[in-house]
Parts: sequence; C-alpha cells; structure tokens
Amino acid sequence: MDQFLKFSPEILLLVFLIITFLQSGMDKLISWKGNLSWLRGHFADSPLKNQVPLLLGVITITEIAAAVFCSLGVFQLLNSGERTWSLYGAIISCVALLMLLFGQRMAKDYDGARTIVIYFIPAIFLVYLLQG
Repeated sequence: MDQFLKFSPEILLLVFLIITFLQSGMDKLISWKGNLSWLRGHFADSPLKNQVPLLLGVITITEIAAAVFCSLGVFQLLNSGERTWSLYGAIISCVALLMLLFGQRMAKDYDGARTIVIYFIPAIFLVYLLQG
C-alpha cells in the first residue's frame, strides 16, 4: 500500500493510458474491417489515402504496446518502485497520440485533432513525472 500511495499520481495516469490504449487497440483488432472501411473514407482526400491499411496496423501495434508497457509499469512501480517500464509506456503513449494527431491533421479533422490533445496532456505530464 505504501508503494501505491508513493506513486499514486503515476499509477493513476498509467491506468488512464492502459484503459485508453487497450480499448482502442482491441477495438481495432476486433473490428478491423469496420475500422479500415471508416478510415479509408476519413482519409480519402488526404495524402495518406493509399497507406490506410499499413498505418492502421502500425497504430494498432503501437496502442497495444503502450497498454502493455503501462501495465508492466504499474506492476514494476508497485513491486520495486522502479520507473523504467512506466516511462517506456508513457513515451510510447505519447508517440501513439502524436501519430493520431498527425493523421487527424492530414485528414483536416481539426475537431478530432483537438480531442487528441486532451489525451496528450496527461500523457506528457506522466513522462515528466517519471523523469525524477
């Protein structure tokens, strides 16, 4: 319990990222065809239109990796107080969000891009917290 109290901001932010990316990554895996169809339409008028299947695969892997590393980070923080896996998870989460932001900007979906920023703020704050 002492470790949880000591690292509660980090753990709560990690759980936030786990929920975010595990759900998103699993949704992409479970509904691959539906996501691919929607994204092809979303990027139809962008320079990314011919890369949608590849990019969907890359973002799916990145999101699942973020959730896995964040999960490992929670266990590592609770067991030893070490921050390595947590930091990796937070950084991968930020990279995933930057990829999503890039895609939304390329698709000229500025409202979607603005939504990504809402997720980026706690993720980058977690990177900051884990540096110390």
